[in-house]
Amino acid sequence: MPIRIDKELPAKKILEKENVFVMDMERAISQDIRPLEIVILNLMPTKQDTELHLLRSLSNTPLQIDITFLQTETYRPRHASESHMEKFYMFFSQIKHRKFDGMIITGAPLEQIEFEEVKYWEELKEIMEWSKTNVTSTLHICWGAQAGLYYHYGIKKIFLDKKLSGVYKHYPIHKKTPLVRGFDDIFYVPHSRYTASDMDAIRNCKELTIVGESVEAGPYLIMNETGSQIFVTGHPEYDVLTLDYEYRRDVAKGLEIDVPQNYYVDDDPAKGPIKSWRCHANMMYTNWLNYYVYQATPYDLGNRK
Repeated sequence: MPIRIDKELPAKKILEKENVFVMDMERAISQDIRPLEIVILNLMPTKQDTELHLLRSLSNTPLQIDITFLQTETYRPRHASESHMEKFYMFFSQIKHRKFDGMIITGAPLEQIEFEEVKYWEELKEIMEWSKTNVTSTLHICWGAQAGLYYHYGIKKIFLDKKLSGVYKHYPIHKKTPLVRGFDDIFYVPHSRYTASDMDAIRNCKELTIVGESVEAGPYLIMNETGSQIFVTGHPEYDVLTLDYEYRRDVAKGLEIDVPQNYYVDDDPAKGPIKSWRCHANMMYTNWLNYYVYQATPYDLGNRK
């Protein structure tokens, strides 16, 4: 089944060229089925790239999904056109009366700033609090995961000696947990960050369980007991060229940056990247949608407690 998006969203044409099944609203309303209502709070500066990355991953499911894109009111993006944001995005004040089956809070390039110094921190806190009663399951990604762990559980972030950048080997834990159902014993995930959430604090928090981790990158998949809050410390949705773009951008800025680990052929940027994580990414998003959203949400969202 397809994802439902606005027929004029630029990502739609790209997805169709990739043979990804998408459906516009006009066609979707003719089907006698209730789609899952998913709201995506897109905090990344490259809005359209992130839209495309997430929609690719969310499309690999037999469920019909209705996507709502959300932006902050207290901070307006500088790298996205006003016309795009006005046409395809909503503000929290416009949707806070609604209930959703699922929510995704993306990462943001803010990890070297204290949470309280982020311009939209108070608004994000309000949204995260609202999600506890208005969303069946919320998926927090990278900086969004750090922010969620800090807000909900008081887990602070720590600064790394240098940027963690590359594609790292991970291992599933608690293999019977539906979130990692079908995972291989080893899987790979891109990471790109200067900070990490306090590993010891996560392990000592009785309300949280680590269900996937890496020796180099630390805890990767973290969730509460019900799966209503899931934290993903990496970027499984990344396109094959995203780390390459970030690396070359940082080099152009004159930053002292290492070549992303386990990413390029022979670790040589001139030879291009190796795609090694897409199957895992698709499975993770499919498991989340199926087991923590679709199987847990009421048919009538108005009946959600």
